[in-house]
Order: sequence, then structure tokens, then C-alpha cells
Amino acid sequence: MEKSNSQKIQLGIFVIIGTLVFLAAIYFVGNKQNMFGNTSNLKAVFANVNGLQPGNNVRYAGIDIGTVTEIEMINDTTININMLIDNKIMHHIQKNAVATISSDGLVGNMIVNIIPGKGVAKKVENGDVIQSYSRIGTDAMLETLNETNKNAALLTADLLKITNEINQGKGTVGTLLKDSVMSRDLKETIHNLKETSLGTVKSIDNLNHLILSLNQKDNVIGVLNDKDVAVKMKNIITNLEKSSAEIDKVVTNLNATVVNIKEGKGALNYLSNDENLVKKIDSTMTNLNGASGKLNENLEALKHNFLFRGYFKKQAKEKAKSKTTK
Repeated sequence: MEKSNSQKIQLGIFVIIGTLVFLAAIYFVGNKQNMFGNTSNLKAVFANVNGLQPGNNVRYAGIDIGTVTEIEMINDTTININMLIDNKIMHHIQKNAVATISSDGLVGNMIVNIIPGKGVAKKVENGDVIQSYSRIGTDAMLETLNETNKNAALLTADLLKITNEINQGKGTVGTLLKDSVMSRDLKETIHNLKETSLGTVKSIDNLNHLILSLNQKDNVIGVLNDKDVAVKMKNIITNLEKSSAEIDKVVTNLNATVVNIKEGKGALNYLSNDENLVKKIDSTMTNLNGASGKLNENLEALKHNFLFRGYFKKQAKEKAKSKTTK
């Protein structure tokens, strides 16, 4: 009877301990899965979940805030992920947040990492779908790395081939390295180019100084840059244009006069073309000269006449008096 009671006691203790362990396991698992707290749902859409499974953690800014509850495949490029998020963190998440799938360490489980968005936006609500960003998976990186290794191997082989040809003196580079004469010529050419470059720099400096000196007022270009001089030059040109127009009018009139003379119109035509008229004018001038001489002789005779001698003396005195007063 005593043995039976001890067995019952052991059995009771075992059941109690098992029950406590079961309740503790349920508590820890439920606490981890946010089964006993106030939670909300968030969704994200990915093209590839990279091995993510229900029950994996969800992190926001490096803090565990929930778990993945469901992964639903819509088609071959669309996969919906439902996440259970603690309400204490929900009011910190904005609608411009971005969800990504990454690994928990180098070889850890896959997790959903929610990255805060830039700027200010509204807070998420229960059932909202946030933006997502699919990172390059390990397989894609390994495939890219494999292609890179192949290209590097081909590049190394080509580089080795080129190096061998250079060492053998083949090609332009090999010839330059092996041929001392060509190397010396190339060195001289580079030296000449250097000297030419220095000369060009000096010429450009001189040209810059010349251009700067043109803006000074002690030369022609500098004077022309003065606004007052420019206005004066403009006025001179305007006056020249007006004078040119007047000269054109005078030339036109002169041309008309010459045409009239050539066509026999006007007195000048008669003077230049009528010989009889010219002879008459010459004879008239000769007669006038003769009459003038005779008139002078008569005046001289009158001066000596006793009737007019007093008058002429009076005139001479008045002229002398006027000269002295001046």
C-alpha cells in the first residue's frame, strides 16, 4: 500500500512538472509570437521571399516588433506576406516605410526588416500594405561572381599574352621598350612638345596682357570704349551723312548745269561755244580799257584846270585829315 502511494505521489509530481513546463513553453512561444498582446496586421508584396517562412521575426529599426503569420503566393511574380505587429510599435511606423527580406546574421533565419522612410508621412493602420524592396539573393550574387571570375580569367590570359609580346619586342610598345633609337627620338619629341607648350603659354600670357591693355584709356581702343567718345563719334558720323547728302545735291545740280552747258542752254554755253560773241566781248573790253585811259587823262587835266583846282585840293586835304584821325 505504501509502495502504491509513493508511485502516485511521483506520478502526481511528474504531471505537475510537465504541466508547468508545457504552460511555460506556451507562454514563451506565445510571447514571442505576440499571441497574448494587442497586435495589428501589416502586409507587403514581394517577387521573391528568399526562403522566408511563417513564424520568422519582423524587425523595425533593428527591434523585433512582430512575426510573419502567412505567406500567400498570388502568381509567379507576386507573393503577399502578412505580418503581425505589436500595437506599441504601430504608431511609430509611417506609410512610407519599406519592407525588405534579409538574413539574421550570415547563416541565420530569414527575417522581414522594415526600414523607416525619409521625411514625414501618415502613420500606418491595421491592414495597410507597405512598400517593399527585393534585395539580390545569394544565388544571384554567386552567379554574378562566377561570371566575374570567368571574365577576370580571360582578362588575365589576354594581359599575359600582351606582356609576352612586349617582352619579345613585338608591337608598338615592345618596339619602344626594345629600340633605343626610337626611345631617344620619342624622348626628344616629348622635350620639344614641352618647349612648344611653354612657348604657347607665354604667348597666351602676352595676348592676355594685350587684351587687358586695350581696355585702358591711353590707347585708341580704350578711347573708343568711352561712352562720351562713342556719342561724339556717332554725332560726327551723323553730320558726315548729312554733309554727304548735301554734297550729293550740289553734285546733282552741278551735273545738271554741265548738261545744260553741253546741250547749248544758258549764257555759259554762248561764252564757251560762240566765237563771235567772244570776239565782241574782247573788243568791248579793249574799248573799255581805252576809254578808261582817256577818262584818266581828262581827270588829270581837270585837276590842273584853274576852275577845278580848288575842289581837288579840298578833296586831298579831307583825305589827309581822315588818315591822320584814324
